[in-house]
Amino acid sequence: MIVLLALLVLVLAACGGAAQEPAAEEAAAQPTEMMAEMEPTAAMDEMAAEPSPMATEMMDEMAPTEEAMEEMAPTEEAMAEMAPTEEAMAEMAPTAEAMADDDMAAMDPLMLDGTAAGLRVALNRLLGEHVLLAAGATNAALDGRTADFEAAAAELDNNSVDLTSAITAVYGEEAGASFLEQWREHIGFFVDYTTATAAGDPDGQQAAVDALVAYTASFAEFLSGATGLPAETLEENLQMHVLGLKAVVDAQAAGDETAHYTSLREAYAHMAMTAEALSGAIAGQQPEMFTGDGMASAAGLRVALNNLLAEHTFLAANATDEALNGNTPGFEAAAAALDENSVELADAITSVYGEEAGAEFLAQWRAHIGFFVDYTTASAAGDEAGKAEAVENLGGYITDFAAFLAGATGLPQDALDAGLQEHVMGLATVVDAQAAEDSAAAYGELRLAYLHMQALGDALAGAIAGQFPEMFPMEGTSEG
Repeated sequence: MIVLLALLVLVLAACGGAAQEPAAEEAAAQPTEMMAEMEPTAAMDEMAAEPSPMATEMMDEMAPTEEAMEEMAPTEEAMAEMAPTEEAMAEMAPTAEAMADDDMAAMDPLMLDGTAAGLRVALNRLLGEHVLLAAGATNAALDGRTADFEAAAAELDNNSVDLTSAITAVYGEEAGASFLEQWREHIGFFVDYTTATAAGDPDGQQAAVDALVAYTASFAEFLSGATGLPAETLEENLQMHVLGLKAVVDAQAAGDETAHYTSLREAYAHMAMTAEALSGAIAGQQPEMFTGDGMASAAGLRVALNNLLAEHTFLAANATDEALNGNTPGFEAAAAALDENSVELADAITSVYGEEAGAEFLAQWRAHIGFFVDYTTASAAGDEAGKAEAVENLGGYITDFAAFLAGATGLPQDALDAGLQEHVMGLATVVDAQAAEDSAAAYGELRLAYLHMQALGDALAGAIAGQFPEMFPMEGTSEG
């Protein structure tokens, strides 16, 4: 294990119900083709042929024009002079307070702020988390890790309840209850598919596929009746979700870790489109409940940063978990996906502040990932001195990175410092729970760490939009 964790250092430095049976080798080597029976539409085929990674699907609207870039000076002096408008600062105040709040457990899991943009962000976060937790549950089931499966499944259901709370808040208790029943049902069908795949049971796989096909049609009708969106469009979207998660399960069963994490990121990114459609329809129906323009460029920026920062948390936790479980291919694939996420975050910074700032962001961001590697390695070895050194290095990172972000965005450095401390402490707690083989605590703390990143993402997006209101207006349809 120590050798594996040492490999972790090298790789990142170079990058800059439970399953009834363990997965049999024969079954794992045979991902099925049965989802072809779902007969996806031509629109789905087009979407599947053109995967939607974060950088291309959600960062397009962040890219400034050449003219705007010429006017921006990415020097440290210029960044230090940039300050959000008073209006933007007023809007950012709640998120700055949230960043500095030490009691993240007390945060509202919905974090709705009464705006259309806030609704879009909340649905995006919860739907994305659904994919990440579902993939964690199926991976554990296929590996025969019962405790991990049960913990992931429990938090997946908590995520379902949080999603239901959002539906209930808008459409009432009866609609919320119907949503939860159907949402839980489709999760059960995926459990059935995973169990059948592990057991090498093609009949069971087919039965699960048939049930998922029926679900996409019936659930689309339910959502259409509530939101007014076309049932056909919703069904196609749900089919993409089902196909995306199935691709993850098939890759996991086949032991193809690269495909596992590639498919996972694509399935996660797809949920941003679902959240955009649902939030737009809901806000259109309830303008007094959700004010402002959820489709404006500023809202798109907020979604993009939240998506990438939240995904970072899960991928980091996946990498440490794969390492601690002795899964070298899984760790390498998770580490590669984590670095792809880091590069996309840096690209977002570059698109606003220039190449120099983007390069500095990436260097510091990769450094803090490396310090977590050190912490994980020391935890596995029972090396308290090594853990203390990693914590000290992370403390230095917090100070330096908070200063960098404050200089660029104009946000208060003390609030950024507190927010970064919360992120570091949250991930460290996850690693501690993983090392102690406390699966329930690991997944519970992971959800809190994932939720916390919205405070950081909201604050950064608000600051950037305040600095560049022409580039990221808060009203008006965004243009790529």
